[in-house]
Amino acid sequence: MIDSLLNYKLQPLEKYQVVKMKQTINKGFSVSNFPRTRLRRNRMSDFSRKLVVENNLSINDLIYPIFVTYGSNTKEEIESMPGIYRFSLDLLPKEIERISSLEIPAIALFPKIEKSLKNPNGSEALNKNNLICKAIKISKKVNSNLGVICDVALDPFTDHGHDGIIFNNQIDNDKTLEILCNQALVQAEAGCDIIAPSDMMDGRVGYIRDTLDNQGFINVQIMSYAVKYASAFYGPFRDAVGSTLNLSNKSKKSYQMDPANSDEAIREIALDINEGADMFIVKPGMPYLDIIYKIKQEFKIPLYAYQVSGEYSMIKGAIDNGWFDEQKIILESLIAFKRAGCNGIITYFAPYVANLLKGQNS
Repeated sequence: MIDSLLNYKLQPLEKYQVVKMKQTINKGFSVSNFPRTRLRRNRMSDFSRKLVVENNLSINDLIYPIFVTYGSNTKEEIESMPGIYRFSLDLLPKEIERISSLEIPAIALFPKIEKSLKNPNGSEALNKNNLICKAIKISKKVNSNLGVICDVALDPFTDHGHDGIIFNNQIDNDKTLEILCNQALVQAEAGCDIIAPSDMMDGRVGYIRDTLDNQGFINVQIMSYAVKYASAFYGPFRDAVGSTLNLSNKSKKSYQMDPANSDEAIREIALDINEGADMFIVKPGMPYLDIIYKIKQEFKIPLYAYQVSGEYSMIKGAIDNGWFDEQKIILESLIAFKRAGCNGIITYFAPYVANLLKGQNS
């Protein structure tokens, strides 16, 4: 009967419906068409939209990045990230209290290291009393239940701005691994809950896992930046940690991923699963929703997106110019990550969203 229908002179929409009906029946499903099926019925009322919603955003999905710096009574706005600040350590407790009051479950700490402390090997990263270690201790003292995540990478600490050690004019993967392991250990000793290697050196997750385990830190988690692209969206972050001038026009393409590649992301995730990572990050976020979806379909793992500085500044700039509705654009940008398969999002909008969600639930 379906085949005979196709022989009639149907209007394009009618012909499309018949073809789709045939495809559906061939798959073994029953089919119901308009006017019996009206998808708009489920969208007509607020209660019904709530009943059929497929993804939700909650405060538990949020991780907030915090930048720390030297000095006292210092709260520096980052010029390329309006509304985001660097805090001196004496002001950090107040910021931790603010984040804790919003019930945001975790923060990610990033340091701006003084120029005088930077060198080719990033040795300040191994100082047990460095800026990031002090920030960890302060954060845990204010709220021991707050999750503290720390980057393992050398770019804030090197005078050349790269994530690893340069040897013979190349980033030396294997020489870098030892330093990264020691950096992770120093952070764990300071009380860091989650080590987040963002350097993209081959094998670093396994080396770090073994180092932590051998030193008794078997419960310190690893949140791997398993899929980190060589992206133009990092510019404001590099301003925030002071690595822009050091890096200059040098490229990180020899260790960060090509934005054109997607199958490579699956290989990177698979390797880090085998090396003992507990959670996984895709960075940047919004331009790589297809990658997030592909990973989640392939591996049922705890997966996170970093809505990076460039994404934040792009949205914030449009909001400040009156081009976007603030609430709507921020929530839409974040629910996209959940729809793609993320368990959570590292985002500079976390306090704004937490305030919003707490208000909705009160």
